[in-house]
Amino acid sequence: MAETFNLQNIVEPLLDWFRGNARVLPWREDPAPYRVWVSEIMLQQTRVEAVKPYFQRFTEALPDVKALAECEEEKLLKLWEGLGYYNRVRNMQTAARMVMETYHGELPADYQELLKLKGIGHYTAGAIASIAYKIPVPAVDGNVLRVIARVTNDDSDIMKQSVRTRVEEDLQEIMPEHAASEFNQALMELGATVCVPNGAPKCEECPWKDFCEARRLDCWQSLPVKSKAKPRRIEEKTVFIIRDGERIVLRKRPAKGLLAGLYEFPNTAGHLSREEALLWIRDQKLKPIRIQKLEPAKHIFSHVEWHMSGYVVRVDELTENESGMLFVETADTEEKYPIPAAFAAYTKYMNIRLGNEKFAKEE
Repeated sequence: MAETFNLQNIVEPLLDWFRGNARVLPWREDPAPYRVWVSEIMLQQTRVEAVKPYFQRFTEALPDVKALAECEEEKLLKLWEGLGYYNRVRNMQTAARMVMETYHGELPADYQELLKLKGIGHYTAGAIASIAYKIPVPAVDGNVLRVIARVTNDDSDIMKQSVRTRVEEDLQEIMPEHAASEFNQALMELGATVCVPNGAPKCEECPWKDFCEARRLDCWQSLPVKSKAKPRRIEEKTVFIIRDGERIVLRKRPAKGLLAGLYEFPNTAGHLSREEALLWIRDQKLKPIRIQKLEPAKHIFSHVEWHMSGYVVRVDELTENESGMLFVETADTEEKYPIPAAFAAYTKYMNIRLGNEKFAKEE
């Protein structure tokens, strides 16, 4: 960080800019604690435009903490279908039940108490406390770390917890007592719309352009410093879309681990040839009539990548067997069986749509 930089200087220009440039977002129109919480969890690892329709559907179906706490799991996962990182919504439900038991159904208006809830870390606690309850505490996410690193020319590694803690402490010192909500949202907004994560920052639109160190030194490309994560593990899979007339084969994933409890197309490790695929189908006690090779697909999780090949297989009449497979009506899959977005490339072959895509024609 530039030794002479006075962080206090960022406050007023930022607030002035935000008051004239804040985006209209559904959770900003009514920043009730529950709505702020839902939006912040959804916005983790998901773009704002993608979140908007999810947020609307979720809060209409589950308008408060009580509804979330009591929601049956498959309905909950269906509402989340396509957003990914399903533990986010499972943790929300666990937290909602604790809020019902411990806080009479209201999210606590206390930063330290919010941290006790499952799935709520320092950033989310800060966002709920400041935006919903106007409590002057920082909310430091990736956008905030980036804009602070650039304006101050700080080359510390933002992946280190010690650096995040220091930024929180620095921002706490300059937090405007009566504008905590606006200040935190303005920092996030600046990082999302001006000092963007991908591509060149829009410096001419920035309220800090007259004193930003990264702009003065033309070093924005090297900031923030972020140590590289370990490379993701590659897993090869063959995915099967198996159907007779109107029924499709699904399988429920284990209750623990990646995509726990969701429904998937039957699949197996490795990329199988056509002959190997037919043999696999017969091993499941199914009788293939026709098989068609599908295009390869890829899905990226935080620590693993799935590289998939696929087949559509038409089989003789589906009959119950011991394989754990479920034979479901194709028409029921959109409403009843949450299928993760990892399989989105192949859902078109069973005439279903996932997440936002499902609602596009209706809106």
